[in-house]
Amino acid sequence: MKSGRVLTLVIVAGLLAVLGGMAISAQDKYTVQVPNGLAFSEFRGYEHWEVVAVSQPEDLLKVIVANPVMIEAYQAGVPGNGKPFPDGSKIAKIQWKPKKSTEAPFSVNVPDTLKSVGFIEKDSKRFPDTGGWGYAEFPYDPASDTFTPLGSGTNCGYACHSIVKAKDYIFTAYGKR
Repeated sequence: MKSGRVLTLVIVAGLLAVLGGMAISAQDKYTVQVPNGLAFSEFRGYEHWEVVAVSQPEDLLKVIVANPVMIEAYQAGVPGNGKPFPDGSKIAKIQWKPKKSTEAPFSVNVPDTLKSVGFIEKDSKRFPDTGGWGYAEFPYDPASDTFTPLGSGTNCGYACHSIVKAKDYIFTAYGKR
């Protein structure tokens, strides 16, 4: 009887050690940083920011969210009013591969596998050479449940965004609610 109880305790202890080790080895996304660039940790809480808009190119579903500083600026009319977004504005673009819903009674795409998370931060002193904006992209690998920084530095998105310089380098408009 005692040996059975000891064996059970040993098995339970072993399982806890394995599970604990798995938890310790799981990536903390907030430790990932683009070399010489933005860190995931600078956008802590982005998962709860307000939605600016959604977009859907052929192969992705995207939701663009912004921090309260940027949302207030949007609501005040930026960039349509000719004013730039204030320093401290932050935006995140979350991208998924789409799939057709099997539950909806109509044809609709819904998020499937997370593809990447991109960030943009306005700080005129820190990013003077890119219109005051710093950029970062973190592709997601579902097999390892990890994010990897793409590129280096904070100017990885500047070339693309420079075509909307008149809108303070931001593509996404704040949709009517």
